[in-house]
Amino acid sequence: MTPEPKPGLLDITPYVGGRAAAPGVEKVVKLSSNESPLGPSPHAVEALMRAAHDLELYPEGSAAVLREAIGEVHGLDPARIVVSGDGSDALLTMLANAYLRPGDEVLYSEHDFILYKIATLANSATPVEIPDPKLRFDVDAALARVTPKTRIVFIANPNNPTGSYISHEEMRRLHAGLPPGTLLVIDAAYSEYVRKNDYEAGIEMVSRFPNVVMTRTFSKIHGLAGMRIGWTYAPAAVCDVLNRIRGPFNVSMMQQHAAAAAMRDRAHVERSVAHNETWKTWLTDEIRKLGLTVNESVGNFILIQFPKGEKGSAAADAFLVSRGLILRGVKAYGLPDALRLTIGDAEANERVVAALRDFMGR
Repeated sequence: MTPEPKPGLLDITPYVGGRAAAPGVEKVVKLSSNESPLGPSPHAVEALMRAAHDLELYPEGSAAVLREAIGEVHGLDPARIVVSGDGSDALLTMLANAYLRPGDEVLYSEHDFILYKIATLANSATPVEIPDPKLRFDVDAALARVTPKTRIVFIANPNNPTGSYISHEEMRRLHAGLPPGTLLVIDAAYSEYVRKNDYEAGIEMVSRFPNVVMTRTFSKIHGLAGMRIGWTYAPAAVCDVLNRIRGPFNVSMMQQHAAAAAMRDRAHVERSVAHNETWKTWLTDEIRKLGLTVNESVGNFILIQFPKGEKGSAAADAFLVSRGLILRGVKAYGLPDALRLTIGDAEANERVVAALRDFMGR
């Protein structure tokens, strides 16, 4: 007999990350995974090298070095911070594992991060997708789908891959319409890039309400995607639950010291934001001049929508790959006619525009 997995697991389509290779092309530029073109802070690299000793010893189990650095920079109580050495993905999964039961419902936007559906099905819960034809989280559509079975609401703010966001006021309205026993999980992986007066990453709401959690990552603005470090700010009761189920020694000392140095290097963060703002504006303007639709984005990427037919996204993708430019197809996110472009360095950005100009002019 073959062991049978619990209900929902075999309904999961495995996550596939952005491509990294273009066979037959000598110089490849990867713009498919929203990685930082500036890389990590030099201070983070130095801290990593210094920490590469005593590898035979277990790390300090509570990740105190990193939690204290996060608390210092953001003005938070380190006791209400939980860190993961496997990215914020692991924290999102832990929240689902901790709070979902068979028959529970989980709400998320139809174009949200695929992990939300995976974590839901893995816990034999029911995914409920919220329509967002305008490619922006629809608070009214979400509230219309809340039932007594709604256990978790996931919201990526800003959202990947659309680049849209909702204001603090809208987030408060969403929370006000949820039952007290429903957990609102704000995935703020791209929050450091947002420069909007009406945006708030989630810290204020977590500080005020017992059923709001915010997750963050070091993979984006901090340029540490290869180290897979995430963190969450949560109510004390939620932190207690997460600390009971997380793996022991789940963040290495190398991860802790490198991420702590990255967190404290605010100048590097500001340089990354300035680079992103400059080139995001330039790419958006130049690609729109080619007759393509580019959504407004507050992240470190833009969503390019292509017409159907000969100039469609599949043909564009193949053409770009032939030029060594790898973007991200987002068909799995319900957007078959679009490609997501990470903001790269100057050379990469100029190459993409030149290639798209050639493609559209064929």
